[in-house]
Amino acid sequence: MKSYDILIIGGGPAGLSAAVSARENGIERILILERDKELGGILNQCIHNGFGLHTFHEELTGPEYAGRFIDRVKELDIEYKLNTMVMEISGDKVVTAMNRTEGVFEIQAKAIILAMGCRERSRGALNIPGYRPAGIFSAGTAQRLVNMEGYLPGREVVILGSGDIGLIMARRMTLEGAKVKVVAELMPYSGGLKRNIVQCLDDYGIPLKLSHTVVDIKGKQRIEGVTLAEVDGKGKPIPGTEEFYSCDTLLLSVGLIPENELSGGMGVEMNLITSGPNVNESLETNISGVFACGNVLHVHDLVDYVSEEASAAGKHAAIYVKEGLRSEEISVFAATQEEIRISAAVQEAPAAPAAVQESIRIAAAEGVRYTVPCKINPARMDEMLKVRFRVDRVYKNSYVSAYFDEERVIHRKKQIFAPGEMEEILLTKEQLLQFPELKTITLKIEPQCEKD
Repeated sequence: MKSYDILIIGGGPAGLSAAVSARENGIERILILERDKELGGILNQCIHNGFGLHTFHEELTGPEYAGRFIDRVKELDIEYKLNTMVMEISGDKVVTAMNRTEGVFEIQAKAIILAMGCRERSRGALNIPGYRPAGIFSAGTAQRLVNMEGYLPGREVVILGSGDIGLIMARRMTLEGAKVKVVAELMPYSGGLKRNIVQCLDDYGIPLKLSHTVVDIKGKQRIEGVTLAEVDGKGKPIPGTEEFYSCDTLLLSVGLIPENELSGGMGVEMNLITSGPNVNESLETNISGVFACGNVLHVHDLVDYVSEEASAAGKHAAIYVKEGLRSEEISVFAATQEEIRISAAVQEAPAAPAAVQESIRIAAAEGVRYTVPCKINPARMDEMLKVRFRVDRVYKNSYVSAYFDEERVIHRKKQIFAPGEMEEILLTKEQLLQFPELKTITLKIEPQCEKD
């Protein structure tokens, strides 16, 4: 059985960034396992621009953005295996994988970084009434067909769901000569970024119908049309609002789910809201030495944030491995140099930490759906920590507030909070150490009041 210091599951933007960070933080034996035939993950089919504004301060396409990290991985001589499927990860960090050349094999890792990304929700989970004819695709599948395989899925298109992939595919299909008749969204707000609504729908005159859903599909061999209806506040269709659209293609952009079968199988504690792992300030799960980052942790809006988060995971995994190696070196030294054991322990061992502070829970309440991380230990965190979160609906002229137990410490105003955009607050170690008895930090969205 081969062994590595850090094993990274997934060679997309998260896995690549984590690998680069781990190497730059002093870890040599790193292996990336990727199930596809090439590195880069989903970015390979995202040929539109808009990537890299935060990371590289320039506008790149998806393949260009991925290429920057792939080149860096190769420059640093980081090992990777393609066409390799991970089947199981044990609690003691033994990874079982397989590929065509090696068959089934096992790898022992000192630390594991989960970076498997996410997948699209299936149509079956939506329970749309009607037949199941040809011509129904997830938006991501259609994107791959158009951008990588060279196929046009259809000529007359209806899109259900206004997530970013759906919005981008509305523009892409239009540019390829198809007629996108409408984008329907179940919620009273779009699930995508505002800039995508403007650039992908408004600029091309494509209508967006909020609070609408598909209530019937016509066609047996090939889809012939769909019926849309308005929904009430509980998501139920309102009788009399039905409207028929003829089409030969229905694209579904109805949400993404973190790819966490492996995580759950190894005993990682999962978050019911994000469907990703619960992590601490180091992006470490409840299993020591197992870290998570990117869309496997929670679905991001910008790949730049994926890279930033994954870089932190790589750094903390490197620290974990190096601390373990130092512990081993000290143990060997003490065993072979018994006569100077006490002296060696004093001189070689890291300084003993101060009294261990219990982790502080970060709670989501009143408009905040979830937070990442969900617990922090000030003694272990960096000098500054970003806590990312999403809101449950659109809020205008409101505040994000952070309560340290009962005391409001952060109170920041923003014109619009929207579910499609990830938000963040900054916590500093200095700030937290001023509250030694702190148990819970609660994030809330609060309306503007007169005194504000």
